[in-house]
Amino acid sequence: MAFWELYLAIGGTIFAMGGALWLASLVKKDASIIDPWWSLFFLAAALIAYFWRDAAPAPRQTLLFALVVIWSLRLSLYLTWRNWNEPEDYRYRAWREAHGAAWKWRSLFTVFMLQGALAWIVATPLAAALHGDAPAGLGWLDGLGALVWAVGFYFEAAGDWRLSRFKADPANKGRVLNVGVWRYTRHPNYFGDAAQWWGFYLIAVAAGEAWTFFGPLIMTGLLLKVSGVALLEKSLVKTKPQYADYMARTPAFFPWFPKKAKQPKA
Repeated sequence: MAFWELYLAIGGTIFAMGGALWLASLVKKDASIIDPWWSLFFLAAALIAYFWRDAAPAPRQTLLFALVVIWSLRLSLYLTWRNWNEPEDYRYRAWREAHGAAWKWRSLFTVFMLQGALAWIVATPLAAALHGDAPAGLGWLDGLGALVWAVGFYFEAAGDWRLSRFKADPANKGRVLNVGVWRYTRHPNYFGDAAQWWGFYLIAVAAGEAWTFFGPLIMTGLLLKVSGVALLEKSLVKTKPQYADYMARTPAFFPWFPKKAKQPKA
């Protein structure tokens, strides 16, 4: 089977999923239902690439597939639990109010098809590595990729768990979370997500697919500049009085030890 056949099958599946989600969003009047499904786009890509092969998968393919499954299902289940019985996310709600009746069709392209297209492109390293056959044996680069993935998984999962506990306590309303992994980076979940994608990419490099570097690069750019760090911090600075001090002491993305608070002059 040629790679382009696999790639078109993955794209068709992702866009079909996006279309079905759009129809569901019209019924629920909630475009944010796509959020828990974002990672499942990549799970669908991995499933197709892993099982639609001419030969049995090699250890590298099995390793990569397992890591994708763990990342995808954990993130989707967490977002489903977090958003259960919650109103539409404020970002989508603002767009809905701004576009009025036109939002029904605009959302198809600006939310569901756009995210589907991005997922299709970003999933290229997964598709290429799971499709290829050489070299078959595991090497040090596979181990490094798995290690980078594990670090990312820890930061993302620990960050989400700590944040959910923090928000569950009404006494923390308006306060800043700065303990655990949140002590070393203001966005451990976004850093962790990006790190896992670079882990995927290292395994793809080990499979001879270094050309797919744009996948993790785009994902990291989205997390930093589009839907992640930049967007979230605009609102946090306004809603949390202590956040400016937290920003001054704590790295935004890459984890590092926080700066010491400045002592007032005598």
